[in-house]
Amino acid sequence: MLSLVLPKGSLEKATMQLFDAADLTVRRASDRDYRASIDDPRIDRVRVLRPQEIPTYLEQGLFDLGITGRDWITETDSDVVSLGELQYSKATSNPVRVIMAVPEDAPWQSVSDLPEGVRISTEFPAMTKRFLDKHGVKAKVVPSYGATEAKVPDIVDAIVDLTETGSSLRKNGLRILDTLLTSYTELVANREAYEDAEKRAAMEDVSLLLQGAIRARGNVLLKLNVAQADLRNVLDIMPSMSSPTVTSLAGGDSSAVESVVAKRGVNTLIPALKAAGAHDILEIPISKIVD
Repeated sequence: MLSLVLPKGSLEKATMQLFDAADLTVRRASDRDYRASIDDPRIDRVRVLRPQEIPTYLEQGLFDLGITGRDWITETDSDVVSLGELQYSKATSNPVRVIMAVPEDAPWQSVSDLPEGVRISTEFPAMTKRFLDKHGVKAKVVPSYGATEAKVPDIVDAIVDLTETGSSLRKNGLRILDTLLTSYTELVANREAYEDAEKRAAMEDVSLLLQGAIRARGNVLLKLNVAQADLRNVLDIMPSMSSPTVTSLAGGDSSAVESVVAKRGVNTLIPALKAAGAHDILEIPISKIVD
């Protein structure tokens, strides 16, 4: 039913891991293969292509559904439908930023300080030109095809590039002058395909599974038993997404308690629960959380 296009390159590994967690495992003959498949009746064709190309292919109707960054949607000015942000990126769950950076010792403190004819290297020439025009800066925008930050100051005066943690900028002696765009990865669709009721339902199912897998990250399910006399002490320290589930056990003097909690901190939470009277404590991984 759906033709799906996924990003190759820096987002590739994280995307494949997400689809695996969502029970939509992507199968390929090798990591270099651009053709793939997903054992799901809603998805009949899968390709893995550069994220720069994906918004245009979706707009043209070559694919129904795809994953790319808001940065490339903006750069290509593509008319696509967003089914929502998928809050993951190459290294973290944080968004990436498209930033303008200059050498640490450059005299410029804002974009408007840039002199006429300033040379700027970028993989986002269209976005950069629109940004400079907005600020009335006349610059020479030089398209870059990788290692953009390494071109300052010998080849260009400034860059417009992606940053997730800022470590590469600092390593290359650069500082951020301004932010052009904050970009999450997005699930996006061809407009005509989205207007088809059957395809839209399939797209929303895929979105539900992906969002559920993302929401489950960093969480586990804790299950335990506790005597009625100690129940309040346990509940007082038991975190939860809403409130813990409490069920009376056969016999009437004990309860079973379960709650979704953050994985971080479980190493101190479990001993505290034990000290409060809990026993038979289980920590169970979660693959998806769906509202």
